[in-house]
Amino acid sequence: MKKIIVFILASVFSLSVMGQDTATIKPAAIAFKMGLFNFKKTPITDNASETVLQGGLQYFKGITQHLDLMLNLDFANLKYPFYTSSKIAIPTTNQMYTALDASLNYKLLTDENKLVPYISAGLGLASIKNSYYTAYAPVGLGLQIKANQGSFINILSTYRAEASAFTKMHYNHSISYTLPLKLRDKKPVMIPPAPVVSDDDHDGVVGSEDECPNFAGPAKYHGCPIPDTDNDGVNDEMDKCPNVEGVAKYKGCPIPDADKDGINDEMDKCPNAKGLSRYEGCPIPDTDKDGINDEEDKCPSTPGILGNHGCADLQPMVNDLSNHLKFESGKVKLSKKAYQGLDSLVALLQNNASISLVISGHTDNTGTSKINDKLSLQRALVVANYLVKKGIDNKRISQKGFAATMPLADNKTFKGRAQNRRVNIEVVY
Repeated sequence: MKKIIVFILASVFSLSVMGQDTATIKPAAIAFKMGLFNFKKTPITDNASETVLQGGLQYFKGITQHLDLMLNLDFANLKYPFYTSSKIAIPTTNQMYTALDASLNYKLLTDENKLVPYISAGLGLASIKNSYYTAYAPVGLGLQIKANQGSFINILSTYRAEASAFTKMHYNHSISYTLPLKLRDKKPVMIPPAPVVSDDDHDGVVGSEDECPNFAGPAKYHGCPIPDTDNDGVNDEMDKCPNVEGVAKYKGCPIPDADKDGINDEMDKCPNAKGLSRYEGCPIPDTDKDGINDEEDKCPSTPGILGNHGCADLQPMVNDLSNHLKFESGKVKLSKKAYQGLDSLVALLQNNASISLVISGHTDNTGTSKINDKLSLQRALVVANYLVKKGIDNKRISQKGFAATMPLADNKTFKGRAQNRRVNIEVVY
């Protein structure tokens, strides 16, 4: 793979050097697309691979002779093969899948050539039934075939890498036909000027040979001044980017943007890392280094977890409180110490309005299953009712009874049975 990448980079460099000076930048164009999605089976999912037909639209606009912007819109009906780890049920019927991405296509040759291979890379967002959204990064290789009147045929294969939790890596293979939004104008018929024997501009080009008789220019340009195609004040012989407006400091090229974040290097305080203009070209900071940037982190100075919006994990604290929720055999009454712990739990819920609780009651193995089923649920309800009585919305609390099916300790001993007569509390973010 490394040898292939080195070969492609060497080809890009050599073809860029040999590119034609007369090459033009691609005008805006729209394309109609047909293709296939291929979702591959992977070791961490038991979903079979799936290949489905898709259609779509594309928009192309040249940025330079070798670089095009491509906007890509896809539609398909499919059973999206979520990863097993996402805990989302695999659909049993086809659902609408929509994907929109923006990519940059680096062409190894200019549009003047019949066949133009190119490399494509970008970012995209997909929607499954308008219920789940996934981000992906398409990377691939394509071939542009020149047609008539500025039209092109594009053959493109991309690998769409995962960029969010619900994204399933897959491939997209497509073919499209591109139509320019404005057809090329026919070259006007040039009527040769009347023969002139004088040299009014004194540039040494006389008579009918001088195409700019009122402006001095060298014979190389038929008596006209050296052209400045991009009108940036740097003539084409000195301009290393003759078709793109630039500045003299960079020999006629635009001010560079090394990290491609839209902020030129002279204004970018982090020129080698993509960032935002409001941070002067630097990425959004993550003060507490917990992987959640400060704009999304509700506790930006303290490391936390994503489920709690960047704040600390509350489950260990709740576990400490629930350790005191023990019951006597056959009883549902709690001790005063247990109620003190529940008061602390009330305060925790009031200070963290985004969390809810799952309360589960348990028994030892004495008594019948019918009695223990009812007893375990009653123990969970005792805790839940106390929290509701203290002002906690009952919609934030659910209860379950597990009887003696989930022991913590050995039911053969008195101490073990005492540990099993309990209530556990799980935090749901």
